[in-house]
Amino acid sequence: MTLTKRIIPCLDVKNGRVVKGLNFESIKDAGDPVELAEKYSNEGADELVFLDITASDEQRKTIKDLVRKVASVIDIPFTVGGGVKSLEDARNILLNGADKVGINTGAIKNPKVITELMELFGRQCVVVAVDAKRNYNIDETKNIFNEDGKQFWFEVFIYGGKEGTGIDVIDWIKESENLGAGEILLTSIDKDGTKDGYDVLLTKSVVDSVSIPVIASGGCGKPEDMVDIFKESNVDAALAASIFHYETHGVNGVKSYLKDREIPVRL
Repeated sequence: MTLTKRIIPCLDVKNGRVVKGLNFESIKDAGDPVELAEKYSNEGADELVFLDITASDEQRKTIKDLVRKVASVIDIPFTVGGGVKSLEDARNILLNGADKVGINTGAIKNPKVITELMELFGRQCVVVAVDAKRNYNIDETKNIFNEDGKQFWFEVFIYGGKEGTGIDVIDWIKESENLGAGEILLTSIDKDGTKDGYDVLLTKSVVDSVSIPVIASGGCGKPEDMVDIFKESNVDAALAASIFHYETHGVNGVKSYLKDREIPVRL
C-alpha cells in the first residue's frame, strides 16, 4: 500500500499572532493562531506545525497557553517548536497538548538532547527542524553541489535563520537521525516566502541521505509546487503557510488537486 503524502499548514507565531515573511525577514501579520488552527483542522489538514519563531532568538520559552488553546480546537497531530532546549521545555509543550516537539537551535547547541528526548518520549515525538541556506564559500570538507554553473554547500542556520553555524546540512541531518530524530522538518531559507516553489535540490538530497520522514518547507506558492516536490523527491510531507493563510487555496482544494495528479493524499 502506498503511504499517503501529508499536507501540513504551518503557523509561524510572533507575539501571539501568526506571521509570514520573506527569506525569514520582512514579517507581516497573517491572523489569529487558534482560529487558523481550527480552520485548517476542519479543512482536512493532516497535521499542524506551530513555530514560536522568535523564542530562541529572544532566549525565552514557547508560549504554553497558546499551545494549549490551539490543541483544544484541533484533532490532528500537532508539532510545536521554538525555544526548546531541554527535556523540561519539551515536557511542557507535550503536557500542553502537542504530539511532537520541534527542536532546532537547542539541538545544534546540545546534540545529545535529541537522544534524551527520544529515550524519554519516543522517536516519533522528536522532530529536528533544520533551516538551510546555500553557502558559496567552497569548503572541500562539505557536501558540494552544482547549480547554474555555481558551486555551493548547504549551511545550517539557527536563531530563526539569523546565525550561520558552519555546519553542513547533509552531515547534520544524518547525525540527527543517528542521535534519535524521528522526523526532519527541512526549511529552505533561500526559498522561504518566495512562493516560487520548494527547493527540490536541497529536499531530494536530504531525503536520499536519511531513512526517517522528511517534511519539505519554504517556497510553496501554489498547488503545482506541491505536485513538483512530491514528484521530484520522495519527501513524506509538504508544509506551507502563505497559500493557506491568505485564502488563496483551501487545504481540501489543494488535496483534490494533488489527487487528480496522482499524488496519494488522504481526502
